[in-house]
Amino acid sequence: MNIILTTLISLVMTYEMPKLPYANNGLEPVISQATIDYHYGKHLQTYVNNLNALVPGTEFEGKSVEEIVATAPDGGIFNNAGQILNHTLYFLQFTPQPNKHEPSGKLAEAIKRDFGSFDNFKKEMNNASTTLFGSGWTWLSVDKDGKLHITKEANGSNPWRHGLKPLLGFDVWEHAYYLDYQNRRADHVNKLWEIIDWDAVEKRM
Repeated sequence: MNIILTTLISLVMTYEMPKLPYANNGLEPVISQATIDYHYGKHLQTYVNNLNALVPGTEFEGKSVEEIVATAPDGGIFNNAGQILNHTLYFLQFTPQPNKHEPSGKLAEAIKRDFGSFDNFKKEMNNASTTLFGSGWTWLSVDKDGKLHITKEANGSNPWRHGLKPLLGFDVWEHAYYLDYQNRRADHVNKLWEIIDWDAVEKRM
């Protein structure tokens, strides 16, 4: 899964913004256009610009963001690659009009097996998201044996760093929700369930 990595005619690798599958106001009222304009249009664009400036001439030149997140030491290159990967997965997991509000098939079976029920999984995901101290992410991921895990990732980290494949992520940096929910992180997290594109998430399994 080598996302948002393209080759220019000059053979210099560059990282690009993911294309949203909805309009900037398409997720309202869960996520406002103002939040998308700033979160996607400015914060993510800054991470993309930073990584494109940091990578040339390093051992990570030509590497995908997944490869960088898995192997780079802590620091600027890792932080910006992690946030590009995080935000790409995050923004592409939503849809204005989900055709279902629970997963199906293989993912549904794995959730029932590893968390007991979908409702219990939601409770555990919400609890992890609301209790993560400071800025970061909560992820549902799958390991090489097919077992699901919920992890808290500080700052710009991602489950790829621990050998896990991320499936669904909740951004709990304040810039992800403050314009819409102020300091009510739990309200933000609870509303995200209304716009998850479970078809897109299941394809990551």
